[in-house]
Amino acid sequence: MTRHLLAGASLGLLSCGSALATPSLEQLNAIVSAQQEQIEALQQDSRPSASRTYLGGYGELHANFNKDGSDEVDFHRFVLLIGHDFTARIRFRSELELEHSLAGDGKPGEVELEQAYIEYDLRPGSVVRGGLMLVPVGILNETHEPATFYGVERNRVENKIIPSTWWEAGAGYSQSFAESGLSYDLFVHSGMATDLTSSSPIRSGRQKVAEATADDWATTARITYQGVPGLQLSASLQYQKDLSQVAGDGIDDATLFSTHAILNRGMFSARALYAQWDINGATATAMGKDQIMGWYLEPSIRPCEHWGVFLRYSGLEQARDQEETNWVAGLNVWPHDQVVIKADYNRRENPDQSVDRSINLGLGYHF
Repeated sequence: MTRHLLAGASLGLLSCGSALATPSLEQLNAIVSAQQEQIEALQQDSRPSASRTYLGGYGELHANFNKDGSDEVDFHRFVLLIGHDFTARIRFRSELELEHSLAGDGKPGEVELEQAYIEYDLRPGSVVRGGLMLVPVGILNETHEPATFYGVERNRVENKIIPSTWWEAGAGYSQSFAESGLSYDLFVHSGMATDLTSSSPIRSGRQKVAEATADDWATTARITYQGVPGLQLSASLQYQKDLSQVAGDGIDDATLFSTHAILNRGMFSARALYAQWDINGATATAMGKDQIMGWYLEPSIRPCEHWGVFLRYSGLEQARDQEETNWVAGLNVWPHDQVVIKADYNRRENPDQSVDRSINLGLGYHF
């Protein structure tokens, strides 16, 4: 295009030679240089800008009708996602959440900053990140918008054993290989601080990067395979040298291993996940919390795009010989692929052999 414009300009000058004095070589060079600058400026203006800011979000309303009569309705989460692309290679991502509708002294909710990081593309498929980020473990921790999973409440394994939503501060690197379907993630980040006394010792150990103790950091690595359409296989390993971050308390190093599979074949889908913590130290062993684990299987059928049904069976131990099992069956209805209405029946047998039952209704969205 540039060559054609320059040629046209030169021909125009030559065709006017009978009426105007022939320009000198210096004048021709000056004219061509000025035209080139104008063309480059026009071309630059015509390119779409990489800089942009956008807003997203998700939310979910739950109603729980329990066997013991403690019925409850709760706007569980209201989340705003704010992002900005500085250039085509440098991005900012954030997630701000209000839990349980109302926060403040004596109120049930919390305002939480769950993500706030800068991301930079080193080259295609290679990304570095720094800031406040979700830990790359499990299925739900990174993808937990309500319309993307079955069940009103998040499954208990990815609530108690993998304490979703789980975020930490640090730096990460991701590499994907499109041809093979392989990818891996490395994340060096702030760690947990738990004394294991809680009935949910892992979940209570999250510091949420709020003036968090940083005497001991953790490292998480994950590898994922998606080379077969409709199949995802993933495994992650995390290590922290001192899970309590208190020297000499008998709660020492800890390793989390998790693996999961997701299979989608037409109307049929299935999810399976296993996660296990191994915690060293005399106190951890004496408390019976040296090994904490959980697993679930979740087959589902979606006959059409607007509705599907599922069944989930899970088991978990938050202390030795303290096993609970959980059956959940239910229905999702999607009037839009980003809007979901949910209903399920939940039966949980607790470690003391008591049984909890509930019927749950939910409404969720993301955009």
